[in-house]
Order: sequence, then structure tokens, then C-alpha cells
Amino acid sequence: MLKSFNGRPSLATVLKASTVAGIAAAVLATGVPLEITRSYAEAVKVQAPAVPSFANVVDAVSPAVVSVRVENRVNPVSDNNNDGFSFDFNGRGFDDLPDDHPLKRFFKQFGQDPNDQQGHSRRFGQNGPNGGPGGKGRLRPVAQGSGFFISEDGYIVTNNHVVSDGQAFVAVTNDGTELDAKLIGKDPRTDLAVLKVDGKGKKFTYVNWADDNNVRVGDWVVAVGNPFGLGGTVTAGIVSARGRDIGSGPYDDYLQVDAAVNRGNSGGPTFNLSGEVVGINTAIFSPSGGSVGIAFAIPASTAKDVVADLMKDGQVSRGWLGVQIQPVTKDIAESIGLSEPSGALVVAPQAGSPGDKAGMKAGDVVTALNGETIKDARDLSRRIGAMQPGSKVELSVWRAGKAQPLTVELGTLPIDQKDASADDNSQPQQPEAPASEKALADLGLTVGPSDDGKGLAITDIDPNSDAADKGIKEGEKITSVNNQEVSSADDIVKVLNQAKKDGRTRALFQIQSSEGSRFVALPINGQG
Repeated sequence: MLKSFNGRPSLATVLKASTVAGIAAAVLATGVPLEITRSYAEAVKVQAPAVPSFANVVDAVSPAVVSVRVENRVNPVSDNNNDGFSFDFNGRGFDDLPDDHPLKRFFKQFGQDPNDQQGHSRRFGQNGPNGGPGGKGRLRPVAQGSGFFISEDGYIVTNNHVVSDGQAFVAVTNDGTELDAKLIGKDPRTDLAVLKVDGKGKKFTYVNWADDNNVRVGDWVVAVGNPFGLGGTVTAGIVSARGRDIGSGPYDDYLQVDAAVNRGNSGGPTFNLSGEVVGINTAIFSPSGGSVGIAFAIPASTAKDVVADLMKDGQVSRGWLGVQIQPVTKDIAESIGLSEPSGALVVAPQAGSPGDKAGMKAGDVVTALNGETIKDARDLSRRIGAMQPGSKVELSVWRAGKAQPLTVELGTLPIDQKDASADDNSQPQQPEAPASEKALADLGLTVGPSDDGKGLAITDIDPNSDAADKGIKEGEKITSVNNQEVSSADDIVKVLNQAKKDGRTRALFQIQSSEGSRFVALPINGQG
């Protein structure tokens, strides 16, 4: 019988009774006999689930993770340089300063005597005292990040943005050993770089790449790195998303993780619970500069191939199509008769490029590569870039309302290659278009002859029109409509009327600006 207070069971008695009953029920459920002499702690231990721990993974992989210190030469600061701060050492005022004065402590810190008997005047920049024999600056740390061994003979993977400004590199292992490292190669497009240390016969602990096919959203991951220069630090989280595009380049395909990744973690690995590298930490989303639980890692599948090329040749050779492309929106798909908004829309082939030689044209939509569907422009860029130069590929191209095949022999992507621009100011002058201007009121556009006689200049735009909403601006130029060149307002009307007869509700306008060429789909329902 329960003890009571004023006829009621005490709270402590109820809690005690319920706890014991709960423990007994849990133990009975597990089939483990509960001995009277067993303590409460032992009983709780029997029923408690195993607590997940990352300790075994961390113990195994930590020796393979390093801090990467990047050094550069800081040249002497000239007397007329206003950076830093200048002091006159001619003895004026320093004799009167007490020994514990901050200025005296400052100069003692750098081994300088403010009352230098030579009476020299020295200038200090932000990185301390500059100068030296012959006026050459000394190597000083300018950046710090993370990296990891991927071979026992000392190859280290890190980020390109960690090492890009460096002249010398030092890898610091988890036991504090400092090793000089040599830059083997770097790839700005994927933000990857490879360093090499000479272990003088020592075999380094290294880690392996994970299989991307086994990485799922929701999987536990562990990030190891050197945040804020603190040294080896471990954080844990899960894979939050896959295939993230953060606008850093054409090969964006990041893993998103919520493990705490901060400045200094760049280049460090993210591991699965088997101790395999699923990604390389490269960027964070952060309004504050610190972790807010959104970090991005280069997936192992991308890094594995790039790193192999860098180790072999010091650079990455990529296939090159040589065409400027953009995504196919729902409006664009409708305007050209595609059943769904997929594929990559060709804005302009670069003159003399593999795509140009194969006959690719502005307005083509690449819908398949070697029989595999192209999802979007980014998908095409990644697939072409992953192929070897000289490879022959079969493209399926949507042109003039039907699919047709094209065979292209890929070239080699130039190191400094950017998207092909449709700008070409070297073209000869063309006959001037009709002088009269005609308003295309339903589209919100007023057009006139262009300066070079190609296309039509947009001389005015209705700010409340669909054209304005799509970002079309006064001063830009219309070069084609539905892939047909236009040189007058009448040409545009003729194309729009034909599109309506074909059952289209939108037309594809090619717009030329100082920034390049792009396609915009505009509604044509109201056009006569």
C-alpha cells in the first residue's frame, strides 16, 4: 500500500512507484530478469538504447586530416605607402615612455628597439616589420585551411581557394608535425587542389573515397578540419540535400550538410560512418560568417576524377563543345513546341568551336547526349566536361519543331575559357534597316533599326509589360524571333502570326546586350 499524506499519496512516492513500475515493465519486455538486489542505475542501463558515437570513426580518420598553412612573400612597404603605421625612431618621446607602455611592448614583440642607436626610421605594415636584405619580403602566413591524405606517399587534397594565393605551403598533421608541401595542381572550376609532402620514406595514414550511390539524404556525416585555425576539430550532422547549385560555376553539384563547418574547414573532408570521404567542404551559407547549419561539399564522385587528373598531369583536361547555353524554362519550351522544360538551349556557338563545326545553331535545344536525356544546361556542362577531348558524341537536337541527330568531336576546354559570347564587333556594316519605327504594343516593345544593321534596337519598353517583367531593357537588341532573323517590326509580326497559326501561345525572342545573348519567351496571344 502506498504511503499517504492527508489521505493522498506523496508526489515522491508516486514518482518512485511509477519509475520502478516503468523499469520493471521495460525489463520484462526485454526478457531480462530483474533481481531485487539490482540497482536503479543498472536497471536503467539494461533498458537504455545504445547511444551513437563517432569516436571510432574519428580515431581512424584523424591522422589523415591536416591543417594547410599558406604562405606568401610580403614585400617591404615603401615610405609613401599609407598602409600600416609609421614611427620615427630618432628618440623623440620614447625615452619618456614607461617600460610597460603598449608601444614599447609592441616593438619588443618584434625584436625592435624604439631607441635604436642608429636612429633609423622603420615602417611596419599590417603583417609586422617588413624589409630585409635586398628589400625582399619574408614568407608569411596569408591563409589557412584544411586537407587530407589520399595516398600513403603524401598526396593531399584541399580547396583551390585555400592555396590560390600562396607561394609556399605547410601541412600540419594532427600530432603537430609540420611538413613542407609542394603544389601539384589546381582546378578553379571545381575548387580543388592537390599538394604533395615528402615523408622521407614515411607512410602516411590516408582515406578512401565513398561511393556516391550510397550517400543518401539523412545519412550521418562527420566533418574534420581546422576551423578558425584552432586545430583538429570534429563536428557531426547529416546530409541535408544533394545536387545543390550555389551559382559558383557550371559544375555545381554540391552535397549540403548541416555539420558545423566554419572558416578554416575549407578543403577538409566530410566522412560517412565507414570513414570514407563523401565530400570536401568548400562553402557555407552564413549571414554572420559562422556556421548556421548550411554547408556545401564537393561530392566524392566529382573530386575523385579531378584529383586523379591533377595527380597525373597537374591539370584537368575537359571536353569542350564551345557553345553558350541557358536553361529551358516552361515558357521557352512552349514557344518552341517542346513537351517539357528540359534540355539545354544553345544561345550562340563560338566561331570555330566543335559545336560550330558540327552545325549547331542558336535556338537549338540539346535534349540528349549519347542516348541519355539531358536534364538542363548544367547537366550538359558537367557531362561534356567529364569527357575526354577528341571523343565523338551523339547529340539529339530539337530544331524547327523536330528532333535531329548531330555528331560532334569534342575539343579541349581552354584553361581560361569562358562562356562563348555572341558579341562580335568586327562584323562589317550591313545596309540600314527601314527608318520608320513601329510599336509592338501587345508586347510592350518599340523597336527601330540597330546601329550595325543587324536585328532591331529596342528604343522603348512598357514598364508594365511582360517584356519588362522578363528583364528586357531599352537599348538591347532583338536579333531573332523563333530562330528567324528579323530586321524590321514587320518581320517580327510575320513570325508571330505564323506562330499563332501553329498553335503557339509564346514566341522565342533572342535578345542581345552588352553582356551577351539570351533567349526570352514572350506571350503572343494578343498579337494580330
